Amino acid sequence: MTALTREEIEQGLVENRNSPNGTARNAHAEVLVGAAEAIGDGPLFRTALDNLINAYLWSAESSKMLVPFARLLQEYDKDPGAFDRWDAHSLFWQFKWVATAIGDSPEIPLQSAVGWLDEMERRYRIAGYSERPVRESEMWLADAIGDDDRAERAHRAWLAAERDDMSDCHACELNGQGAYAVLRGDDARALELWQPVLAGERTCAEEPHRLLATSLLPLLRLGRFEEARSHHVRGYRMARGNESLLPSIGKHIEFCALSGNESRGLEILAEHAAHMSPLVNVDDQLAFHGGILVLLRRLTELGHGRSPAVPYDGVPHTVSELYEVLRASSLEISRRFDARNGTTRVSDRFLARIEREPLVDVLPLGVRSSALPRPAAAAVTAPAAGPEELEELEELVERARQARDQRHPAADALWAEVGVRVDARPQDEVDPLLAADVADQRALTAARGGAENAAELLEAVRDRYLELGRAERAALAQLRLASEAAQSGAEPRRIRELLAAALKAAEALDDDEPLRERRIALAELSSIRVESYLRSLEAGPEHEHLHEPGQDHGHGELAAELAAFVASYEEALPDLAAEAEEMLGRVALSQGDPERALLLLAASAARAVSGGMPWQAVDALVLRAGVLMSVERPEEAQEAARSALDHSAQVTEAETQAVVRLTLADILLRRADGAAEAAEHALTAAHWFDQADLTADGGAQARLVLARAYAREGRHADAAEVLQSTLPDLLEHGEGQAVSVREFLGDLLRQLNDPRAAAEQYLLAAEVAKEWEDPRPQAALAQAAAEQLAAARLDQEATAAYERSLELFRVTGDAPVAEVRILRSLAWLAPRESTGAAAWARARELMDQACAVLEAALAEHAADAGPTGADASPLRAELAQTWLQLAQVLDWRVTAHEQAEDGSASRDGSVDGSEVDVQALRLEEIDLTARAGELYAELGPNHLGDRLQCVQYAAWTEQEIGREDAGATRLAALIEELRAMPEEVVPDGLLERAQSSLDSLRS
Repeated sequence: MTALTREEIEQGLVENRNSPNGTARNAHAEVLVGAAEAIGDGPLFRTALDNLINAYLWSAESSKMLVPFARLLQEYDKDPGAFDRWDAHSLFWQFKWVATAIGDSPEIPLQSAVGWLDEMERRYRIAGYSERPVRESEMWLADAIGDDDRAERAHRAWLAAERDDMSDCHACELNGQGAYAVLRGDDARALELWQPVLAGERTCAEEPHRLLATSLLPLLRLGRFEEARSHHVRGYRMARGNESLLPSIGKHIEFCALSGNESRGLEILAEHAAHMSPLVNVDDQLAFHGGILVLLRRLTELGHGRSPAVPYDGVPHTVSELYEVLRASSLEISRRFDARNGTTRVSDRFLARIEREPLVDVLPLGVRSSALPRPAAAAVTAPAAGPEELEELEELVERARQARDQRHPAADALWAEVGVRVDARPQDEVDPLLAADVADQRALTAARGGAENAAELLEAVRDRYLELGRAERAALAQLRLASEAAQSGAEPRRIRELLAAALKAAEALDDDEPLRERRIALAELSSIRVESYLRSLEAGPEHEHLHEPGQDHGHGELAAELAAFVASYEEALPDLAAEAEEMLGRVALSQGDPERALLLLAASAARAVSGGMPWQAVDALVLRAGVLMSVERPEEAQEAARSALDHSAQVTEAETQAVVRLTLADILLRRADGAAEAAEHALTAAHWFDQADLTADGGAQARLVLARAYAREGRHADAAEVLQSTLPDLLEHGEGQAVSVREFLGDLLRQLNDPRAAAEQYLLAAEVAKEWEDPRPQAALAQAAAEQLAAARLDQEATAAYERSLELFRVTGDAPVAEVRILRSLAWLAPRESTGAAAWARARELMDQACAVLEAALAEHAADAGPTGADASPLRAELAQTWLQLAQVLDWRVTAHEQAEDGSASRDGSVDGSEVDVQALRLEEIDLTARAGELYAELGPNHLGDRLQCVQYAAWTEQEIGREDAGATRLAALIEELRAMPEEVVPDGLLERAQSSLDSLRS
């Protein structure tokens, strides 16, 4: 291999520092060390060693830093004078990293580890540094070997020692102090210590990344679930894919396992499957794999032990197999630590960790996560049929029959439990009526699910009830046969035959049968509902489209039938009357009469509640809330939605629970003060939609509302993570929503200072919108993308996006302000890559175009509007801003020219070698800013801040050309004018800023 030159090594070091952390960067850094040593360049060799130490630090190979550090220390001992102040500081700073690496390396004998700590203390003392970092390192080593008394003494000494420039940053120190409190069982104290870091007041390269993960279990243990949820969502976003943060990834996986989010934990594990192989830093491996083991054990307990897990060392494994492999390797590492330390502290803590039990049943996280597959059902073993068991079954059957008769939502779950108990008993021991009831419930479930054999099951149930002399149950089964036929798309004639048979069976019941009237009413209501459907079906496709409000299209007949039904049964059967009244409300809506619909829906809900069936009111109230929002009565809508939520307490259907909460969340989000509560309900709605297997539909909409609520609260990281998790689902709901959600995500990423990712979302949204008839959405998205590309210093891409946006806005012919702002942005981009004469000429040309656009728009406005026309102030304000920005571009040109005169180069190495008349440019700046200030003055008090900026600019430029008095006079005149204005007109602090500027100008 050809030896690298000094220049190639230096360039390699620059590239290596900017490379992603990981083994590739480390390998490159190792090559550079060898190359620097080979050419015998001492300073370059030391720089390469320092770079290698830093590369190791930010990877999973941090324990490998010992060798290069020892070599760098040898270089220092040979010639301390070769290390400047910064190099020496860096070397002593790295001692702390090495102390940690030694403690994390079981192959280093304990005596050597203590020796390194003593050496650190000696060198720090000689160099005049505080003992604070030494005592912290001593504390962690003592804790690891189980010497708690020494750890406590070191802890106190650490906190007592003075901070100096060798102390860790506040964020890292608070991390350690809180971690020590957790080890001593004081979660509350730990969170108190961590608060400045978690709140973003104290940060560093890996904080709050690490603490957001470390805080998860303490928060769960203290019942602070909302904070735990947010810390997971935010923290995982920060840690994802970062090799040096694998221990934090393990904590996020563990949190998921202990909070009922096992599927989320599996997804995180899959995202980091490439890091599953043994790590050089075995302490990191122990921490990372420990969290994974908590998840794998939990999955096995839930019946997923035979499910596939991620491969390990390239070999596929089931969940249970991977658990055994990782447990064995982790315990082997723990025993190596124990052997080195002479205690069982490490293995004891590790075993305690992987045996932790869940801290909460389910904590909804908001982010989309695929549901775990249902584990294979275990075989049911029949318990001994003793007196207690039989009595318990009889009580359960009684409750199930009562719930069924009351149409209570809990009936399905009760009968499912009864079915399990019945299946576990010998068939000859089961009461025939009970067996028929179980079969009835299962047939009903099959019919609801559209099972192919549903009709067969219902017929069998009907016949069995008839054999048992239970005609009232047989009549109901007959009615369900008719409903199943309609649901499965049978011929209308067949459906009508079954409906007639059901009504006949109900009417044939004995007069003294208590359920006779209910069976007849049910048959009548079913006939009304199904006949309406059949009439629309027979009318043909031409009547299936939406009609204009107010047209009847057969709804009048349906409304009359339903009204007659309500009148007949409102006293005897209020629950069925309420059901018919809700249908009447829906008919009124289809007829374009929302006010009547609101009355009917309210009456239906009230009737259900008064009849002792509040759960039946939920659908009517949810629909009523939606109608109220459509007619802009948000307060009443919120009242209806809250009432629906209250009455849903006994509802067991997951979809209904989800819809109720999503409805309320959507209403609350439209209130200025409703974001926090909207987030709470949207989060729960998403969870319920997931339970109903509607994650991609209702679940996606709930998460969209949740993300918007988080964004309203300023929780942009939470919002972005939630939105990105469900983005593929939302993109399937039409082009309009696809554009909207991508734009929203772009806005969130912009708030998170991720301009490249934000630009990508804006561009993808623009691509969807490019076929739309109106070009303005695409133009605005292209402009937003350009702004973010410019922020990411992708100047060529930004220019292309701005030019595309400008082209589209010009097509509309009615967006002069947008055109001008784009032209100004292009002007600023022109000299960023090169400050040659051509770039400055291009920038001026673009600013001139902006002025021309505004002048033309103002002329057109004056011609069209007349003396009493629309206000032209926005256009005039943009013209003033354009003059000001042109002055700023000219100032930039002067500065670039002066740098060129001094020998300074631009970013691309070019210099402005053209002739520049600095005096003329400065005078033009003064003229432009003065004109802008005068125009702002004409626009009134709302632009006082802009006016002050112009006057300040002109005044300081006057001073640049030696006209200090003129500048001061200009600024003093404005100050006098401001003082003469009413106090309420002048913005707070404006006068003080102006006076301060004048004082500085005169000093």
